[in-house]
Amino acid sequence: MKPQPRLEAAALAPPAVAFIGHAAVAALHDELALEPKPGLVSFADSGSHADMDARTFMRSLFALRHGLLRLALLGAAGADFGALRREGQAAEARMLAATGGVNTHRGALFTLGLLSAAAGALAAQGQPLQADLLRAELQRRWGRSLADHAARPAASHGAVAAQRLGLRGAAAEAALGFPVLFETTVPALRGALRGGLAPRHARLQALFETLAVLDDTTLAHRGGGEGLRWAQAAARGWLQGGGAAHADALPRARALHRAFVARRLSPGGSADLLAAACLLHRLGALR
Repeated sequence: MKPQPRLEAAALAPPAVAFIGHAAVAALHDELALEPKPGLVSFADSGSHADMDARTFMRSLFALRHGLLRLALLGAAGADFGALRREGQAAEARMLAATGGVNTHRGALFTLGLLSAAAGALAAQGQPLQADLLRAELQRRWGRSLADHAARPAASHGAVAAQRLGLRGAAAEAALGFPVLFETTVPALRGALRGGLAPRHARLQALFETLAVLDDTTLAHRGGGEGLRWAQAAARGWLQGGGAAHADALPRARALHRAFVARRLSPGGSADLLAAACLLHRLGALR
C-alpha cells in the first residue's frame, strides 16, 4: 500500500487551509438559508421532506465542520483518493450520528469535500483559488480514481436511479470535473452577482439554471424520469419568465416550491451544486 503523506505537510499554508474548511461549512449554511427553494429544506419549512428540517441540517453542519477541514488538510498534504474517501466516510458517520440516521448532506459532503481537498492542494502550493485551477487540480490529482469510483456498482438511491434511467450521477459528474457546476452553476452565480443582483437572488438564479440542466438523481429517485423532466421544465419556465431579475421572482419561486412539495419532489443534487458554487464564491474563486 502506498504510504500516506502526513497531515503536518499542510503546515505549508495553515491559515489558508483553515479558511477553506470554514468556507465549506459557511457555504452549506448559504444553501440552507436560501428561500424559496423548490421542494428543499430551508428555515421557512421542510419542503418535500418529512424526516428533516432546518434544525436537522444545523446539527449536520456542526458535525461536518471537522471533516471538511480535514479534507482540505488532506488535499494540502497530497493525499490519494483512498485517504479522502476514508475521511469522507468518517465525516458521514458523524453526520448520521448527529441527525439520527437522516441523510442531510451526503451528496454535499462528497462534492464540497472534493473541492475543499483541491483548494487545499492549491493553497499548499501557493496557487490562487480560481475556479479553472480548482477544476484542473481536482482532475489531475484524483480524476482517474474518481472514474474508477464512478464505474463501481450503484450504492446509493441516487446512483441506482441514475443507472436505471441512464443518467449521469454525482460520481460521474465528479470524474468529469463537475461540468454542470463549472459550466452552468458557477457562471450563473458569477453573472448574476456581476449584473447587480443581491446574493439571495443570485443564488436563486444559479439554483434554477442548475435545476434546468442537471441529471438530478435525487429528483429521479423520488419522481422517476417523468418527475425529473417535469422539474427541469418548471425551472426553464421560471427562467424564461425573467428569472431572479424579474419583479415577481420570489412569488413565482414560492409557487413552484408548493408545486414541488405537492409532488414530493426535491432537487437535492441541484442544491449540492449551489452549495459548491457558494463555496467557490467564498473562496474568491469566481473572479
